[in-house]
Amino acid sequence: MFDKILIANRGEIALRVIRACREMGIGSVAVHSTADSDAMHVRLADESVCIGPPSSAQSYLSVPAIISACEITGAEAIHPGYGFLSENAAFVQVVEDHGLTFIGPSAEHIRIMGDKITAKETMKALGVPCVPGSDGGVPDVDTARKVAEEIGYPVIIKATAGGGGRGMKLAKTPADIDNAFHSARSEARNAFGNDEVYIEKYLGQPRHIEIQVFGDGKGSAVHLGERDCSLQRRHQKVLEEAPGPAIDAATRARIGKVCADAVASIGYSGAGTIEFLYENGEFYFIEMNTRLQVEHPVTEAVFGVDLVREQIRIAQGLPLSFTQDELVPSGHAIEARINAERLPSFSPCPGTVRTFHAPGGLGVRMDSALYGGYKIPPYYDSLIAKLIVHGRDRPEALARLRRALGELVVDGIDTTVPLFDALLDNEDVQAGNYDIHWLETWLENAGA
Repeated sequence: MFDKILIANRGEIALRVIRACREMGIGSVAVHSTADSDAMHVRLADESVCIGPPSSAQSYLSVPAIISACEITGAEAIHPGYGFLSENAAFVQVVEDHGLTFIGPSAEHIRIMGDKITAKETMKALGVPCVPGSDGGVPDVDTARKVAEEIGYPVIIKATAGGGGRGMKLAKTPADIDNAFHSARSEARNAFGNDEVYIEKYLGQPRHIEIQVFGDGKGSAVHLGERDCSLQRRHQKVLEEAPGPAIDAATRARIGKVCADAVASIGYSGAGTIEFLYENGEFYFIEMNTRLQVEHPVTEAVFGVDLVREQIRIAQGLPLSFTQDELVPSGHAIEARINAERLPSFSPCPGTVRTFHAPGGLGVRMDSALYGGYKIPPYYDSLIAKLIVHGRDRPEALARLRRALGELVVDGIDTTVPLFDALLDNEDVQAGNYDIHWLETWLENAGA
């Protein structure tokens, strides 16, 4: 058993890991920038270390500072949370070189899945269905034209090192291919320092379905069903739910087994999420996230498991605490990502939270690092809270989400709560009838 774990992150995910550590009797170390000195994760951890100024590059992304914090405090393991260094293979290697344990998969698996072309080739070889597209990187626009003609328009050009929707450009017709190719490469070069791109068939009305997997690193793995993350704006998830409204039990078991078998065969360790586009009953692999997801609480609610606790156990070399047969979903869960943003522009809205009141009651969970008087810094992501509800079925979960949003008080800043109030009034959302383009179309029609 680890005696002490350092959390290389901030905000609600750092709190999430601290809580799991406390329940397991493990000491926790928070790291923070000078801008986060009064943050809740700093207050609740057993120890804290300031690792730099507000800039992420000089604090939360500073590998020497994080390793030094481990040495100062005697932490034996590092939990990366999500974002920042959570999918940085070089960081994992440094952690291991210093005799520490990284709570997550191996550097090799992060490296394989971090390159979208390699990830696609790997998954295809493991029997995971993939979107039709180029076999690898596309070096020039002439090759791009040839590939696009072979697979048929529309196509989407993507950065191999991409994420968060950056380095992605749509070409609906042959006339669009030149501009899309050069724009994608330029954006990829500026965002990731790597201008390699590849091409995939663009699906017209797919849903975004992701499968939660867990491996023990020794050849065994399970899946914990799917999450539907189709409500997105600019490729950023807004609302997630489990089970997916469009997925039945037989389909869930089929694609879940494919994913669990795939990660088991490569000896994958810890939590991972295999993401698909789903259209006309078919799944198409798009990427694998080798970390805990922002939306992991909906899976925890439906299956009654603590995924962070399981991550820590696996990192200690222990076996999975559940078998596939024991993982039976119960009810329906929904997560609303609440951001400090001003509507309708969705521009960041940092500032001082004068009053904060979290909703409660049966089936309501609030993951947030807010408190009254807290000053939200302008340097980081605008996510300030995740409101998760669980009900016996989807209608009850929707009603519970509406009720919980009505109880939530965040005074002093603007938030995206009104967006969810409006979505819950929409018939398509109530019926679960939406795809990955639905929200942006709805916002455009609403003049947002």
